[in-house]
Amino acid sequence: MKFTAALSSLLLAAPAFAQTTPPGFTPVANQILDIYYGTQYITPGLVVKKSVTQKAPVIGVANGTLTGKYLLAMIDIDGSQGGKTTTVLHALLQDYTPSGTTQNGTAVLTTKATGPSSYFGPAPPAGQPPTHRYVFLLHEQPANFAVPAAHKQAVSSRFAIDWPKFITDAGLSAPLYGNYLQVKSGDNTKRWVA
Repeated sequence: MKFTAALSSLLLAAPAFAQTTPPGFTPVANQILDIYYGTQYITPGLVVKKSVTQKAPVIGVANGTLTGKYLLAMIDIDGSQGGKTTTVLHALLQDYTPSGTTQNGTAVLTTKATGPSSYFGPAPPAGQPPTHRYVFLLHEQPANFAVPAAHKQAVSSRFAIDWPKFITDAGLSAPLYGNYLQVKSGDNTKRWVA
């Protein structure tokens, strides 16, 4: 009986301990960012097809009230450039605000901004690693936010963004919400048909 009660308590507390970012990735967010690609809800670590992720997702929160402006980063932490592993910035979008609408209990955030780096969907090349991880982080956006000079090249080229250093240099606080998805390498390759 005690074991059942203890197990029930742990299961009820599970959402509080959910991993919002991949193991070993920093920074870690304590709350899950709700992400929808169409009707597909992204639970942390979900493996999805590339075709699902080609349009920017709907984002929001189910467990909190947000006011103000927010900054969203989406980073492939398994990218490569010149044969070396690096990060690839898939989106850095500012000016997210509460929309006043909900999707399946999620308070939706929206933005009209297309920068500093517009969204582009995952397209991991065939090869290693077999699956790429795409991390989403939502930060409170400071007044007069601007990309720090030391990071303009990485934001422009999208390669080798050092997100912990970006946070410090841009004066961001720790991420409020996070999530990640996975896409298998080679999902974007054409298949030969006889």
